[in-house]
Amino acid sequence: MAAAKDFALNAEPAVGLRHVGGEREPLLQIDGLLRHPEALVDYAALEGRFEPAYGPKGGYPGIRSPAPLDYVETVVRAVDPLLRRAFGLESVRLGRAECNLSLVTLDAGVLVPLQREPHVDTSDPLQFAFLHYLCPASFGGTAFYRHRSTGFETLTAERLDTYRAARAREGEAPAGYIAADTDHFVQTGAAEAAPNRLVVYRSCLLHSGRIAPDAPLSADPRQGRLTANIFLTYRRG
Repeated sequence: MAAAKDFALNAEPAVGLRHVGGEREPLLQIDGLLRHPEALVDYAALEGRFEPAYGPKGGYPGIRSPAPLDYVETVVRAVDPLLRRAFGLESVRLGRAECNLSLVTLDAGVLVPLQREPHVDTSDPLQFAFLHYLCPASFGGTAFYRHRSTGFETLTAERLDTYRAARAREGEAPAGYIAADTDHFVQTGAAEAAPNRLVVYRSCLLHSGRIAPDAPLSADPRQGRLTANIFLTYRRG
């Protein structure tokens, strides 16, 4: 039986690296991240303070709770050298790290337009998303996309105005969670969900959760699509 708050890492997790899309963005994958992933699930169930993370205009389609700081520090320190090599980072220093435990809870029928299409978390190319799956593979992973008319797969500050103007001309996304190619987006790759799998990608990469129409979107961390999400930002110099 794991200790209640044992967030220690596995000594020898399986580390893989591949690239997605025409822009060849790195996708770092670490399987078997924690020695006792159930300890983090227990924390979410027993100590989580979940609140809605969305508003009338959109946002994460579910609820979030702050993650334990010792988990965040342990993961960031371990993954930092792997991330630097995978993404070719030089002359940068660690900046800010934010982390939440997240549960997708919104039914596909109530999503607003911005929740029905791929998004980016920021246009900053030095921010990285850590997505740690704490749920069965059946809940679905995360897919990455190319915007057809602009060809963009990442959205930097220089691309934002062009992208937003194109999307305004194209109109709203179809109802429901995006799951495959649409009139305006092409899926370029995906990270499959697996218990205790961590994937890391640049936050400016167009992406969306792969939420199956029949997925049981429970607000119970032991039953729902639970993930831990770290946003780690580096700084130049």
